[in-house]
Amino acid sequence: MLRCSSITCQSVTTLSHNHKLWFQSSIIPLNLRFSHFSHNPLSSKSATLNRKTSSNNNTSGMASFTTHASAQPLKNADELIDSVETFIFDCDGVIWKGDSLIEGVPETLDLLRSKGKRLVFVTNNSTKSRKQYGKKFETLGLDVSEEEIFASSFAVAAYLKSIDFPKNKKVYVIGEEGILKELELAGYQYLGGPEDGSKKIELKPGFLMEHDEEVGAVVVGFDRYFNYYKVQYGTLSIRENPGCLFIATNRDAVTHLTDAQEWAGGGSMVGALVGSTQREPLVVGKPSTFMMDYLADKFGIQKSQICMVGDRLDTDILFGQNGGCKTLLVLSGVTSLTTLQSPNNKIQPDFYTNKISDFLSLKAATV
Repeated sequence: MLRCSSITCQSVTTLSHNHKLWFQSSIIPLNLRFSHFSHNPLSSKSATLNRKTSSNNNTSGMASFTTHASAQPLKNADELIDSVETFIFDCDGVIWKGDSLIEGVPETLDLLRSKGKRLVFVTNNSTKSRKQYGKKFETLGLDVSEEEIFASSFAVAAYLKSIDFPKNKKVYVIGEEGILKELELAGYQYLGGPEDGSKKIELKPGFLMEHDEEVGAVVVGFDRYFNYYKVQYGTLSIRENPGCLFIATNRDAVTHLTDAQEWAGGGSMVGALVGSTQREPLVVGKPSTFMMDYLADKFGIQKSQICMVGDRLDTDILFGQNGGCKTLLVLSGVTSLTTLQSPNNKIQPDFYTNKISDFLSLKAATV
């Protein structure tokens, strides 16, 4: 356990032109690579090279599988399925939209399980804990265990554990119940969250807002109760408490709160704190490889034997590429075929298809 005085400021700035990472003094353990915390789509080039190297070193006896420099339409699902041991699925836009299950998902998951594949579900949505997500899967008729679910709310607690964040320090949460529940399970003190959503600041001459000097980390995630009080409290903690960490669950621009339209995502809340503090956060969700490394260690998975399936290029696909995995983009979420094939898009998955249930039809077509 680290003493309180040993917490040091930690800041990452990603420079898209020269690809430098600037750190103030860091408490990240040596076994966590710096690339875990960058949010730089331009890093996909080097990640792709690592991915190719990993696939060439495949010694597990699985079928060999050739990746492509640019995205190819998925034509032979069996070939992809047989080439990997594990499928990691994003949830929003892949498994469901809002509270609506995407057609064909149960049959697809059953097919993959029947072939002995490990299934893992990773989401940047921090509004629920793993247990709460388990209930959502159950409500949608999907048999998924809590151990197969990894939300960015859980990643926050896992990251704090990995750096031995002092239990006598507090965490200020700009986010919802999922983060609070995971912090509580991990034994951390917290304040903020939804209850601060009703608090207001009455600005008048000489007014000084107080904040808890024992806050050692500010965590920002998607927050439907976001307000100016939270922005100011988080800003004061980060700027005035020595060594206070600035942690983001994700920087997603949009999210699927309903199946009718896209809604502003957690990145909008994070952006407010970036603007007020002039600090860049540590991102523990996708595309940071923190969760990928955690999963690989927990299950003993070779990353070259993983296929990451998602609907976002700059989070899901980059997450898979940064982790050295095969990648499949589905067009059932935020990314359109036009966006994928745009000359301005530099992130290319190995394959793309309309939705994950194409595994069923494409399988039948190859028999």
